[in-house]
Amino acid sequence: MNVVSTAPIGIIVAMHEELAVVLSELQHAETIERAGLQLHRGQYHGKDVIAVICGVGKVHAALCTQLLISEFAVRQVINLGIAGGIGPGIQPGDVVIADTLVQHDMDVTPLGLKPGQIFRLDTFDFSCDPALLDAAQHAAQQLASHRSYVGRIVSGDQFIADPAKSRWLHEEFDALACEMESASIAQVCYLNHVPFVCIRSISDNANEGAHMDFDEFMPIAVANASTLLQHLVPAC
Repeated sequence: MNVVSTAPIGIIVAMHEELAVVLSELQHAETIERAGLQLHRGQYHGKDVIAVICGVGKVHAALCTQLLISEFAVRQVINLGIAGGIGPGIQPGDVVIADTLVQHDMDVTPLGLKPGQIFRLDTFDFSCDPALLDAAQHAAQQLASHRSYVGRIVSGDQFIADPAKSRWLHEEFDALACEMESASIAQVCYLNHVPFVCIRSISDNANEGAHMDFDEFMPIAVANASTLLQHLVPAC
């Protein structure tokens, strides 16, 4: 038996709305509770998966990712969710697929390192798996009514709603989108040598109107992410 090929795929989301689109098509489902998390295991489009809401923020996301790897031996991780768009021309409803990820609120600049660099880590950013990235790009072709982009996503324990901060994130990191989990998921996967990909559907423009855009565009963003997942998982 090929252990790697039969290991489950980990699907990490941040909110109930994102999980619901997975559970609606999850077959032979069972729910397992660990560390305050509910992990839903079953078959999704013919593949064994474990889907879980990690919670908001980098600590929740890192805890969840390590649990999936250490206890459930997932063979790869898909992070699905929403984000604020900060790249030129990116609008609510669009999709950003990460090629690299950085924690924008990591700051040890007094030690001579640039913003985002983690002290004594051998990389500045975390690269998504090339095969998963290619599969995600092909899945994005199904989004006929919205555009998709590939580029850097940055994460921090902040909800960005300041135009100046949004501009700084784009200028400093060349980032297309920002949110609060995926770079920590990427770091844990990197340290464990587990392939990963992060897909974010844009719900707002990370500016002073972000709180107003969020409620209006979240259903669109979740629907886009669902379509991507339906076409991505069978290719994994």
